[in-house]
Amino acid sequence: MPRPVRRPKIERLPVYRSFSPDDVTAVESIRMTVDEFEALRLLDGEGLTQEACAAKMHIARTTVTAIYDSARKKIADVLVHGKRLLVTGGCCEFEPVEIHQEFMEKGSRTMRIAVTYENGEVFQHFGHSERFKLYDVEENRIIAERIVDTNGSGHGALVGFLQAEKVDALICGGIGMGAQTALSDAGIEFYAGVQGSADAAAKALAEGNLAYDPDARCDHHDHDHGDDHDCGHHNEHHSGECGHGHCAGHHGHGN
Repeated sequence: MPRPVRRPKIERLPVYRSFSPDDVTAVESIRMTVDEFEALRLLDGEGLTQEACAAKMHIARTTVTAIYDSARKKIADVLVHGKRLLVTGGCCEFEPVEIHQEFMEKGSRTMRIAVTYENGEVFQHFGHSERFKLYDVEENRIIAERIVDTNGSGHGALVGFLQAEKVDALICGGIGMGAQTALSDAGIEFYAGVQGSADAAAKALAEGNLAYDPDARCDHHDHDHGDDHDCGHHNEHHSGECGHGHCAGHHGHGN
């Protein structure tokens, strides 16, 4: 039985759907699909990486590459040969973000926290996270929050997902060394070994008094162990504590 095709998710429909040269009256038309337009918007318009774009559109990175290449070739054809461009059609799902618009417009003084999330608690396996709860913080106070679904993104794509959501800091339970490195490379602070209420953890980080374990990690992210492998605190518990108002500069790996 063939695998179902995953349709790209589109956050914003194009406002302008037709473009044509000013000095040409009769031109051949090129059709760009809405998912091709979305890939251009995210990659060239917002400057996301292909991995982050894939997380936003809920498709594989290789699919993003193919969609983006097709869109760029059409743009080149339009510009070089003076053709008309029509943005229409495509096999995709529209998932509007207007209800989150205030949250998504992150201010320059806003810190965005992501917490691995399950049933109100901090989920203990970063690489298996199916959802995050996001919190926007200003002046040590949470001003907005929402839950986002990762739609089955594996641990290799989760960092890109967090980048796409403009996350500054991550609170989690156990986390593998590969994910720690990827988070550091992405400039995302992380605070591992946290348990209990997600809301309480985010509030504590916002206020600068989150207790965490810089040595908590998941060995099964680094090795091919099964899902029943224990995830947690493999070293002595010596909690770090974030003592600054916005917690900048305190990495969960203990730097």
